[in-house]
Amino acid sequence: MKIGLLQCDDVAPALIGLHGNYPDMIQTLLHTVDPALSFEVFACHQGRFPDIATRMDGWITTGSKCGANDDADWIGQLSDVIRRLWQTRQPLVGICFGHQMIAKALGGQVERSPLGWGLGAYPTTLEQQEPWMTPWQSATLQLLASHQDQVTELPPQGRVLARSGFCPIYMMQVGDTCLGIQGHPEFSRAYTADLLASRRDRIPPERLQAAQAQPARRRQRPAGRALASELHPARTTTSRPALTAILPASVRMPSSSSPS
Repeated sequence: MKIGLLQCDDVAPALIGLHGNYPDMIQTLLHTVDPALSFEVFACHQGRFPDIATRMDGWITTGSKCGANDDADWIGQLSDVIRRLWQTRQPLVGICFGHQMIAKALGGQVERSPLGWGLGAYPTTLEQQEPWMTPWQSATLQLLASHQDQVTELPPQGRVLARSGFCPIYMMQVGDTCLGIQGHPEFSRAYTADLLASRRDRIPPERLQAAQAQPARRRQRPAGRALASELHPARTTTSRPALTAILPASVRMPSSSSPS
């Protein structure tokens, strides 16, 4: 089984030695479930995109410090790739910026939140229990997040799967092949702590302190297990949204005694 990773940013040089790059984080998460998974990375932010004929069992779009509304050439090219994957019904999951790019490319809207930064593992409510959300654990999910922009209008065929008071379209499904989620299932708490510290000059102190004070959550291995099962080729032809399980163990409430 092969997964295409559409890389949209690099971890900062000061942190990459400790935590790896974004594709490394995703591969580490999924390899804990299935070491046989293979990946091909396309550094989209550096202008390297998959050929139009390239097909994978599934695709994942990473986060980025850039915004979906930025006018960089590579962001326009990524929009074209997302639309092609949609038209050819290839399974796609978007994480953070990738979530926003799916919405924007397919006809939705992305805007800067008037509430400022969304940081840490803020609680989010699942709207309903979907068939693919197995094993079901809770109606609340908490993934680590770091964002200012968010999806404000769904694209056609989109529907909200999870929301919070801060982020009303935290997770969305578009048709039965695309899933977008604002949080980061691949982030460890250690990386998030270092990332927030590196951004302290851009984040209001009170928001930073609130994020740093949040309790540790449970490990994310169940999320990876569910994602790997959804990536199985036999499943991508069903009516389930593809790659959807990049989140669900995040549907369990965090434990203040469990490390990331």
